[in-house]
Amino acid sequence: MEAWLHSLLASLAVPQVGLLTVFLVSLVSATLLPMASVPAVYGLVKLNPELFWPALLVATAGNTAGGAITYWMGYGAEAAYERMTHAPPHDARALKWLERFGPPACLLAWLPFVGDPLCAVAGWLRLPFWPCVAYMAIGKFLRYLVYVGGLYWVAPGAIDF
Repeated sequence: MEAWLHSLLASLAVPQVGLLTVFLVSLVSATLLPMASVPAVYGLVKLNPELFWPALLVATAGNTAGGAITYWMGYGAEAAYERMTHAPPHDARALKWLERFGPPACLLAWLPFVGDPLCAVAGWLRLPFWPCVAYMAIGKFLRYLVYVGGLYWVAPGAIDF
């Protein structure tokens, strides 16, 4: 069993499959499912240092696509809520805050625990889709740059495989 797992991990780390794996892990981790993508990105970069920038860009694309999916889930949930209750959604402090800041609030979509629901609430509030996606992408790219770059350049021997 251990040999099979080692073989699987080695095959997922090759550049041709590793970037696809990073994309899928990043996409799933940006939905409401609890999952972290930074370890997968860092693992690929640690095993293939020449893939640093491609890995960050692919992870950003996957994470942004996952954020966009979550946005549309929130958009659909709001529409379903409206049809079932025929009443506007209740006003909460977080909703008012997001309405006040609008799409730039999606820069915070990278935050743990609150980032993914933030994308759903942006959809719920029907904030403009493309500006929200652009702000999500900027925030998520900066997160990968800081986390993965920090691990790779500042503490290169901190985590060895």
